[in-house]
Amino acid sequence: QLVESGGGLVQPGGSLRLSCEGSGFSFDAYDIAWFRQAPGKEREGVAYISSFGDLEDYTDAVKGRFTISRDNAKNTVALQTNSLKPEDTAIYSCAGTLLGGSNYYEPNDYSLWGQGTKVTVSS
Repeated sequence: QLVESGGGLVQPGGSLRLSCEGSGFSFDAYDIAWFRQAPGKEREGVAYISSFGDLEDYTDAVKGRFTISRDNAKNTVALQTNSLKPEDTAIYSCAGTLLGGSNYYEPNDYSLWGQGTKVTVSS
């Protein structure tokens, strides 16, 4: 399973560090992505990291502000979110896939999902 943590309420311009911890499977075999879903909007992919951490990708909306990283020894993937904006408000979920495709943010490719952690950016 995957379990997220680290969400909360933060003022615009602030930062949060989200964490995704895996258990019960070969964590280092899975590519991991973070998705988010804001109220009334479709789920969107935010950041991706390959199984060995040698490849990263970010959606344009978060480039330069978010950083994804992983520690396979601890079965964790982190998402450092900086310079947060109100439009970053959403439920953030991590997901894992073995498929290794080039479409990093196709939800149907991901077989493992966490329950999500809520991020609210508001003054």
